[in-house]
Amino acid sequence: MDIIIVGCGKVGSALAEELCEEHNITVIDRNEDLISSVINDFDVMGIVGNCICTDILEEANIAKTSIFIAVTDSDEVNILSCMIARNMGARHCIARVRNPEFDRQLVFMRDRLGISMMVNPDYNAANEIAKVLRYPEAINIDSFAKGRVELAEIRINSGSILENVVLSQLSKRLRLDVLICAVQRGDELIIPNGNFMLRADDKIHVTASHSSMVKFLRSISAAYREKRVKSAVLIGGGRIAYHLSQQLIEMGVKVKIIEIDEDRCIALSENLNKVSISHADGTDHDILAEERVFDADAVVTLTGIDEENILLSLIAKKNGVEKVVTKVNRMSLIELSDTLNLDSVISPKTIMVEQILQYVRAKQNSLGNRVTTLYRLVNDRLEAIEFVVRDKADYVDVPLKELKLRSGILIASIVRGNDLIIPRGDDCLKQGDSVVVITTNTGFHDLSNIFD
Repeated sequence: MDIIIVGCGKVGSALAEELCEEHNITVIDRNEDLISSVINDFDVMGIVGNCICTDILEEANIAKTSIFIAVTDSDEVNILSCMIARNMGARHCIARVRNPEFDRQLVFMRDRLGISMMVNPDYNAANEIAKVLRYPEAINIDSFAKGRVELAEIRINSGSILENVVLSQLSKRLRLDVLICAVQRGDELIIPNGNFMLRADDKIHVTASHSSMVKFLRSISAAYREKRVKSAVLIGGGRIAYHLSQQLIEMGVKVKIIEIDEDRCIALSENLNKVSISHADGTDHDILAEERVFDADAVVTLTGIDEENILLSLIAKKNGVEKVVTKVNRMSLIELSDTLNLDSVISPKTIMVEQILQYVRAKQNSLGNRVTTLYRLVNDRLEAIEFVVRDKADYVDVPLKELKLRSGILIASIVRGNDLIIPRGDDCLKQGDSVVVITTNTGFHDLSNIFD
């Protein structure tokens, strides 16, 4: 497909990197240095100019563009450029829009202005944080098959009932239909077989339905109900904190926000009636003690500086906070956070890139591509891919035990209609199935690629 990306900041560059191997990509930005950097790093075309100028869009061949993606720093520029691109022939338009005021206009933007998708990175990040706070034991939670399959990352603590369990005995021991599909042990990443034994400090990736996941978490933690997050402190009162507070209040969680900017505190207090707002420096250790931050069930660090968020999270963990969530954007620091033993790390940039990529893949499906969802985990060393079985291929209706998978691959789940199947050797793939595959390899674009 022909794709135009407007805005060559962190998100635009990440999208160009992800999409350039499969599509014809053109990037547009006013900053010549940013354009030079992107075209030197990736196989893309670059145009220096204003994305709302029709001659620039014509130079980018807008009339033949399948997807137009606007991710500049300005909501208004993103919306306007999408409107112009749509009127000049672009078939689908995606705009990054962060201002909460636009949330109430999503239907109007889509139906009347022709914007196919509006992405709010702050709202999406808040969704992800709320999700991990619903599951205190989980580090991260991802969803497949329209939410029917969940993939959770969990650390096995010393003394857990999972410690020293052989995987072939897991279902019998817990009486639950779950599958441990990947294990991170130190620097080693393993796709385990039935003879694999779990150990303390392993990070495991588990697939299950939502109901089975809840039961699984309850079964591995005798204190599950007591661990439910009832109070949370958010350090930093930006847009993510605003969206997150609304969701946490709906979950019955008592919320406090600590924000250093007085005007922002006033704005938050006017819009969040049920939230306690403290005008203070959340990076000051004395303030943290004074505000009784360490008595909360959860602390979420949301300042604008990655290093501050990491340091505050470490302090919260050291002072006994059960659940800590850290906002980090820089990839180098995300990788470092794993060695620091932080609970859950959320990257708004990464979440937004993944959401846009899922939209692009959905459009590819109409052209024959079978990948509907893809998550990169463990610092991009592990991929969880959702395929749809559309054709009567050689592997359809053949028992899985008779098929030979390539190394480093596991079929984690099959969704057939409303039914979730944790696959066994006698199960078969059928047309219409959604299939989740876990792999340490990369570059699979079709389900047939996973078989030898």
